[in-house]
Amino acid sequence: IMVSVQTVAMWGKMAPSHSITAIMITDDQQTIVTGSQEGQIILWDLSSELKISSKEILFGHTASVTCLAKARE
Repeated sequence: IMVSVQTVAMWGKMAPSHSITAIMITDDQQTIVTGSQEGQIILWDLSSELKISSKEILFGHTASVTCLAKARE
C-alpha cells in the first residue's frame, strides 16, 4: 500500500532565509536540491512546465551546506 503524506512548513510572519550555496538536480530532472548558508537543505519539485515549488525543507546542519552529492544505491 502506498501512502501519500503532505508536507507542511510552519513559521511566523517571515519564512526562514535560504541563501543558496549549493544546487543539484536529480537524474530524472524532477527535483532540484538546494543547500543554504543557513544550514538548510530544500527539495523543490520541477514540473514539466518548468514551474518550481517547494517540497521539503530539512533543518539540522549547524554550518553552511556548501556541497551536495547524489548517493548511489
